Amino acid sequence: METNFDGYAYITEECINAFRKDTTIVPVELAVRIMKHPDFPMHYPYHHYLVPAVMLTAVYRLQGEEEALRMALEEAKSRALNVLKGFCGLYGDCGAAVGLGIFMSILTGTTPHSEETWAMTNRITAGSLMKIAEIDGPRCCKRNCFLALQHAVPFLKETLDVTLEAPKKIVCTFSDINEDCKGTACPFFQL
Repeated sequence: METNFDGYAYITEECINAFRKDTTIVPVELAVRIMKHPDFPMHYPYHHYLVPAVMLTAVYRLQGEEEALRMALEEAKSRALNVLKGFCGLYGDCGAAVGLGIFMSILTGTTPHSEETWAMTNRITAGSLMKIAEIDGPRCCKRNCFLALQHAVPFLKETLDVTLEAPKKIVCTFSDINEDCKGTACPFFQL
């Protein structure tokens, strides 16, 4: 990884650029486009910001609120910076799932004192974490981002009646750079 590459700034820039285009934003596709940058690492805490950033971008694009998106992205980045590397194995909560919680809490304005949305924010995180936990380790930031984003789209439709697009099939293009790739044990692996 290039030492002067700032993945957090890159994610923000790409999300703002995607927002400005007059096309539908598909969260998984935006995430993959960002992750394909040659200096974007296979595993790194950038993924903890990537998940809430692409989700916020997709939802705010539906609402057409660029300034609100900018503020939401800044808040998401600030919160994501508190999700340490190795969170999945050292704390038992994958950063991609935490990222969904960050997304939902910002989107709904949830705080520790909220009532209805407090549970919703925890449910999106828990549901995502359960999907991630269905696959044994070792870690894979790409796989876990895919799983979190897959969980988020129907959850948003069910809870907030927000409709986002999702690809019918996700194919991982990062397995050749992942020394820990699970191969055919991963639902996104393709020969």
